[in-house]
Amino acid sequence: MDMQGSRQLAITQQQAWDALNDPAVLKACIPGCDKVEATGDNQYAIGMALKIGPVSAKFAGKINLVNIVAPTSYTINFEGQGGAAGFGKGNSSVSLVSNDQGCELNYTVHASVGGKVAQLGQRLIDGAAKSMAEDFFKRFDDAMQLAHPAAYAEKMVAADAKGKGAAAESRTGVPAWMWVAGAIALAVGLWVIRSFG
Repeated sequence: MDMQGSRQLAITQQQAWDALNDPAVLKACIPGCDKVEATGDNQYAIGMALKIGPVSAKFAGKINLVNIVAPTSYTINFEGQGGAAGFGKGNSSVSLVSNDQGCELNYTVHASVGGKVAQLGQRLIDGAAKSMAEDFFKRFDDAMQLAHPAAYAEKMVAADAKGKGAAAESRTGVPAWMWVAGAIALAVGLWVIRSFG
């Protein structure tokens, strides 16, 4: 299963990078997440509860960040187990590009799932993955607005001046499945969302 997308953020590239590498921010933004803990250099343990259709389970997983080019990009390798509910594994590439509005977050995810989750059908899995991805981005935007109110206030003024009247608009091209991971995390966020979505 593959997914790709992008999101415009009002914050700077460095601010986005720091947030996407902060376990506390990721835990608050990943739907159903109850644990994001560092276990070593660029390694994390993640725990989360998910419900997709009739299947509910707690998933435990680990991620490893590689190909790190701070504050621009990295790749997340992930794997997780949900007992009888199934498993997920794969990788996600995340990049941040500075622009006049702040920075753009781009990601691609390649993942596979097995067990009961895989038997639910692609449409149900894809719908749950898309919903989780949108929830993650909304929570991440909200967290960044609280952490960096001046950046978002400035963007809202600029958007109003252009007649758009909204801050942090998103462009997501979600073709199908989404990693739980992710997040960067959205890499990490994306990992979690995509892998268990």
